[in-house]
Amino acid sequence: MRPATATAAAVTTLIGVGAAAVAAGRYASHAALRGARRPLPGDPRLTVHDTAPGRVVLTRSLASLRPGMYGLEGPGVHAVVGPVLDGVPHGPDTVVRRLVRVTEGGLEPGTRVRLTPQVHRGDPYAALGIAHSEVLVPGELGALPAWFVPGARATWVIAVHGLGTTREHTMNVMDFLRDQQFPVLSLAYRGDFGAPRPPDGLGHLGDSEWRDLDAAVRHAVRHGAERVIVHGWSVGASMALHAAANSGLRDRISGVVLDSPVLDWEATVRALAAARRTPAPLLPLAVRAAQGRTGPHGDRLAEAVDPQSLGVPTLIFHGPDDSLAPWHRSRQLAAHRPELVTLHTVPRAPHGAMWNADPKAYEEVLRRFLTPLM
Repeated sequence: MRPATATAAAVTTLIGVGAAAVAAGRYASHAALRGARRPLPGDPRLTVHDTAPGRVVLTRSLASLRPGMYGLEGPGVHAVVGPVLDGVPHGPDTVVRRLVRVTEGGLEPGTRVRLTPQVHRGDPYAALGIAHSEVLVPGELGALPAWFVPGARATWVIAVHGLGTTREHTMNVMDFLRDQQFPVLSLAYRGDFGAPRPPDGLGHLGDSEWRDLDAAVRHAVRHGAERVIVHGWSVGASMALHAAANSGLRDRISGVVLDSPVLDWEATVRALAAARRTPAPLLPLAVRAAQGRTGPHGDRLAEAVDPQSLGVPTLIFHGPDDSLAPWHRSRQLAAHRPELVTLHTVPRAPHGAMWNADPKAYEEVLRRFLTPLM
């Protein structure tokens, strides 16, 4: 082969490899960023082996042995399970949990299910008997649906769900907040059912979504809120930090509650891509492709979570078993601002499920944090 021909062939090969790498990176980033809109990966599917009044027998695994209360969902099925029941006879590869209720479908032997932090289905009235109104919050992409639960206080709580969940997730703490007499605004943001579609169809892990939260803060102030507390899960928590740092009404935000906060954008993109079975060699490409598709995120998120720029009381619920949002970043944030940030460590809880692991303890910590902010 002539030198010129060999060179051309080598260049063509390199271009082909480069194009393939770019395509693979885009595919991996798509799996991560679109995956943010689907149920979270990671937990195994479990099989229902048997049921009896007040109990259900499931496949034994680390997931089915977790403490606390969880939703149990499968195709056409939703139920709520409580703690593991000790002293109940069962097979060696199974576990028995308390069956709190079946809200949809039926738990027949052989039904395939998985645990979810979303305990409730429907709206606040259907799920909890809580009176509420459906409101539309004007956002930059269009109207954003929200539930509004009235309360006597002038401080509102804006509740913002995160990865793999819907605003139904916020109902985990809605009864508690209603009992504390807080008005609650539970927001559906871009990409959610009934909300505007993002221009590129992708989730940005809070980097653009926070502007919908900013719109919710403005809506609350227009409708009588003197102060606002933002309670965010996962990406909703990073949205809360963005709003506290960048909102034109940030002086009205008197506190933030962060559950499983996404504080390291690249680490969460990697984790989502890996959980969607992206091969390890493609993970760096997934991060670069995601940055190329949605813009550079590291600096903006780093600015929002900079301990020196944090200006409001902050409560973090997080733990070492979160495989999607590194717990050590929460520890670092709390260590740098101990006078402002309280970290409540929750063991044996997956991403977004800090309340589920121990609802009573969670709500007591939350009550103590909120009391001086009321």
